[in-house]
Amino acid sequence: MNRYPLWKYAILVVAMLVGLIYTLPNFFGEAPAVQISSAKVVVKVDGDLQKRVESALAAAKLTPDYVQLDGTSIKARFGDTDTQIKAKDAISAALNPDPADPSFIVALNLLSRSPQWLSALHAFPMYLGLDLRGGVYFLMQVDMKAAITKKADSLVGDVRTLLRDKNVRHAGISRDGNNVVIAFREPAIRDQALDVLKNGLPEETWAPSADGGLVGSLSPAAMKNVQDVALKQNIQTLHNRVNELGVAEPVIQQQGADRIVVQLPGVQDTAKAKDIIGRTATLELRMVDDSAEAQAALSGSGPVPFGTERYMDRGHGPIIVKRQVVITGDNLEDAQPGFDENHQPAVHLKLDAKGARLMKDTSRDNVGKRLAIILFEKGKGEVVTAPVIRSEISNNFQISGAMTAQESADTALLLRAGSLAAPMEIIEERTVGPSLGKENIDKGVHSVIGGFVAVAAFMCLYYMLFGAFSALALGFNLLLLVAVLSMLQATLSLPGIAAIALVLGMAIDANVLINERIREELRGGASPQAAINLGYERAFATILDSNVTTLIAGVALLAFGSGPVKGFAVVHCLGILTSMFSSVVFSRALANLWYGRQKKLKSVSIGQVWKPTPDAGEAAKKA
Repeated sequence: MNRYPLWKYAILVVAMLVGLIYTLPNFFGEAPAVQISSAKVVVKVDGDLQKRVESALAAAKLTPDYVQLDGTSIKARFGDTDTQIKAKDAISAALNPDPADPSFIVALNLLSRSPQWLSALHAFPMYLGLDLRGGVYFLMQVDMKAAITKKADSLVGDVRTLLRDKNVRHAGISRDGNNVVIAFREPAIRDQALDVLKNGLPEETWAPSADGGLVGSLSPAAMKNVQDVALKQNIQTLHNRVNELGVAEPVIQQQGADRIVVQLPGVQDTAKAKDIIGRTATLELRMVDDSAEAQAALSGSGPVPFGTERYMDRGHGPIIVKRQVVITGDNLEDAQPGFDENHQPAVHLKLDAKGARLMKDTSRDNVGKRLAIILFEKGKGEVVTAPVIRSEISNNFQISGAMTAQESADTALLLRAGSLAAPMEIIEERTVGPSLGKENIDKGVHSVIGGFVAVAAFMCLYYMLFGAFSALALGFNLLLLVAVLSMLQATLSLPGIAAIALVLGMAIDANVLINERIREELRGGASPQAAINLGYERAFATILDSNVTTLIAGVALLAFGSGPVKGFAVVHCLGILTSMFSSVVFSRALANLWYGRQKKLKSVSIGQVWKPTPDAGEAAKKA
């Protein structure tokens, strides 16, 4: 009746071992470290760079715990902060000989102290939020007026192209604020243009002007769409840049209609953080100048021809390109690595409608000539590649040549990097020091431990041995919850610690229901073994109902909440699931292990069982 098969105990033992292994990394704390990542999207971080970092540390007589290549960055861990700061200076001097134009970002960071054998098992500590780990907080304001102005500028070009394609003559197109103004010489042509524009550019509202022309303005819906797209593109671009630093679980999210919150846990250098989030690449496609004057300028025997500029072609030296921009990165919809018709690595590009029209006109007149793809960062441009135009290009085309599959993937990534859709400025910034984060952690841990000890003491005093079973099940629940959060690499913040404390209180409710149900069965005259069995079985339905309703509320918080509310909801929902397992399965395993093999069990240690007393009439009859 009250015996578990061996396989159930085996599952519980495995669960406990897994819980211990994945909880352990959270107890080792963090060590100071230096992280090296690329400061330019055309500079790669690889094994050769790792050797350069190791050589720089050896030359400075600094001994790191380890230096490893981790994705797109190199991390070096040290024993103390003094060595960390010296290492940063040594690595910066070795990798960035020109501080005004650094090729690599060398930033201070924090790494886990957990041993390598735990890391080999993919057992990592939970990510800690800004309030627990310390770091940098920015509130950024997006210039929505600039986004709308940029859209109005592009509409001027779209109107000019559309009217030209439909053979509608006009007397001039200009922009007046955010409005597009078109002049006409004849009313009939104006009416013809009005029909063309209403069909071709439905996002604008067109109306005749007093001087016989047309005035177009963005509709309210189109204006809101421009703002939404600008905000989403800026958030995505910030994600791309912050991910290069390797910040663990950065928070980049919208706040209000035109603001973005950026939280970088573990980053203590505000200047470096500003540099990271301010890095945005822009893309331009220009024709290469292969004239005799350009070749003379490359050889050093002549000046750069008028209307051209000199840039560096990655891996091929200097190159002369024309100033006139064919298309920009705003017209690039996608860039993916692939293969050409000869099964050689290539990059497949896709343009929007405007970019396709411009590219078609340019490529038709320049077959056999080279097209330079230039990436700009911080005002400095570098040619990523300069392929030859083989035929007329539409909205889909490819770049191929002497490149490997890895180079094609890297080039596609560079072209997708994109730029900010609208300028941003930092309107609020603050740095949360690691000492304040440690204080928050200590307070949170003390609150959880204090709550656990108080609950366990009460249960043991009130329910005796079954109270001890409940306390052990509560500890098992806490172990599983921390392990699951670590395995999921969830971000723990102060609200998450509050959720853990709440989960402890909720988890013990299930054991209270079970213990009281066992007492009720004993009062009803059931034998101890039967009372234990019926107590667990009949309390389960009530436990399930209460936890499901609470889980529904947690899922609602998870779906509609954001920031701290979402962090609370994640821990809350996971805690409900782990408490169901520990309160019902684990505590019953302990009860079965202790009482299940006693065939002639006369009593159980579950505290005072108050049995109903006989009424006065029954007492008189017995007398």
